[in-house]
This record gives sequence, C-alpha cells and structure tokens, in this order.
Amino acid sequence: MIGHFGPMSGSEATFGESTARGIRLAVREVNASGGIKGRLVELRSYDDRGSSQEAGTAVTRLITSDKVIAILGENTSSMSLAGGRIAQQYGVPMISPSSTNPTVTRIGDKIFRVCFLDQFQGWAQAKFARESLKARTAAILYDQSQAYSKGLAEYFGTAFEEMGGTITTEQAYSGGDQDVSAQLTTIRQTGPDVIVIPGYYTDAGNIAIQARKLGLTAPLLGGDGWESPQLATIGGAAVEGSYYSCHYAFQESRPEVRKFVADFESEYGEKPDSLGALGYDAARLLFDAMQRAHSWDGATLAKAISETKDFAGITGRITIDPERNAKKSAVVVQMRGGVPVAVSTIEPE
Repeated sequence: MIGHFGPMSGSEATFGESTARGIRLAVREVNASGGIKGRLVELRSYDDRGSSQEAGTAVTRLITSDKVIAILGENTSSMSLAGGRIAQQYGVPMISPSSTNPTVTRIGDKIFRVCFLDQFQGWAQAKFARESLKARTAAILYDQSQAYSKGLAEYFGTAFEEMGGTITTEQAYSGGDQDVSAQLTTIRQTGPDVIVIPGYYTDAGNIAIQARKLGLTAPLLGGDGWESPQLATIGGAAVEGSYYSCHYAFQESRPEVRKFVADFESEYGEKPDSLGALGYDAARLLFDAMQRAHSWDGATLAKAISETKDFAGITGRITIDPERNAKKSAVVVQMRGGVPVAVSTIEPE
C-alpha cells in the first residue's frame, strides 16, 4: 500500500484535488497493466486541510496504522516540511509532487521531489522578466506566512538584481488578507515595470483585482502557486495577460503529454493542470523505483528512487540529483481568455 496526503479541502484545495486525480490515474493505469511485480497497488489518501498539525497526523497514520511503504505529498512546502519530518523519522520514503522550497529535501535521505526548486524558479522568472518583458524594475509582494512565498521572493530578487534589474520595493502580506491596498499603494508610488506576486492562487486573484482598481497596469508575474482553474474564477479580467511560471502546459505537443491530457480529460472531464501532471509523475516515478528495487523496505526503496535517471515524465525528463531534487525546465504561461497558454520554456543553466 502507498499513501498520499494533501489539502483536499481548505484554501489550497484545488492543489490537493488535482494532485490526487493524477495519482489515482497513475494507480489505475499500473493496476490495469498487472500491477508491480504481480501485486496491485493500493492507495490510501488523507486530507490534511492545509494544516501543519493535520499533515503530521496524516503521515503518522499512514505509516503506523496503514503500514504504507511510501508516501506521495504534500503540495505546499510548509506542509511537506511538517509531514516529511515524520516520514524521515520512520524511514519511509516520501516524494513531494510540487513542494519547491529547498528546505524540504534537506529533511533527510528519505525525502524526494519531482518538481524544480525555487532557486531555479526564481531565476527563471527573473530571466523572463528581464529578457521577455524587458523589465528594468520590479516590485515584490509576498506572503510572509508561507515558506514557499518568502523563498521565491528572495530568489527572484537576487537573480533579478544580478541580471541588472532593480527591486523598487518589497511588501508583505499574510495569506488570507483581504485588503492589501496599502502595500499596493506603496508599490504604485515606485512605478515598477513588473509586479511579482509569489503567492498562492487564492490570494493572487484578489490581489490582482485590487491592483487594477488602484490603477496599476504593470504586468503581474507569479509562480507555480498560481496554478489552479480557480485563478481565473477569482481574478476574472484582472488576471488576464498576467504571467506565471509552472511545470508544464497541456498544449504541449509531446506524444506522452497528448496521451496524458486525453486520458485525464476522459476520466475527469477537464484538462489537467500542472498539479495533476506532477501527481501523475510522482506516482509513476515511485512505481518505476518499486519495479527496480529488489525489496520494498524503506532504505532499499529510497535507494532505488535516488537512482532515477532520465525518467520520461509528463512535466519533463526527471533525474534525481544527490540532494534528492529534480533538475528540469520551467514553463512560463500567460492567462488568455481565462486559460494559461505557454509562452516560454526556460532551461536550467
């Protein structure tokens, strides 16, 4: 049995649901092909509601009660830190589909990820802002309550300045704040060429509305935390034309992407976002390691995961490096007609 924990409810619920759908699709596919070494895969999934305490409880239950051999999750970095410490303590491998903060895999030798890191994402955003948007100045508005947002803000700012840009101001809010007009007014006074909002979609849509009401016309640039069908629902016209970095785009022409999109849409009635693709990749990468491992004890399975090289994922070719991270490209999309459309692919240096 394998486990999954994620925010199936709460403010980041679309992250959890999209990821779970990708994982379930991967489980159905592997079982339809006969399972792994003649054994069908069972999946046990728990909702942590976006709470660090619940994340720790979910992982403890998966390990001690359900006796899972590996865990998939969490989406957000703060929750992966909470759950990952428990998984490491018990020696059970955990693969995060989408936690991009570098501290996650530093927990220990049983913690992995299939997404890029925020150092790279921040650099990729800065490169896009400087080269594609021709931005010379940028303002940053970040969520001080989230490790993800604070880290991405720092990495963008450092890279942007190294590329010759200027940060006009850095402003902070706390996730769920309804009124950020004071911060946006300060940003407006500095006249930036681009406004970087490295938070989650629930706040990004609301911030975009307030920014446009205050007369801010500069392009908005977010990170993969913006990836959700709810972004357009919340932000409406205010997010049109905005950009964000993510892990893949469903319009890609690679055969494996076309097949995945068709299968996902057939199963769930909608096209998969990056979270669905990352959940699918995390599960399939785990199954690949299970197939290669001569035993499924924690140490042996973790070793097999660590030896993953050039795995053909939906979100790109995945090689797990010595720090248990995935090296891969980033895609920048633009919101057009309420749909994210790929406009650039940025490769690691």
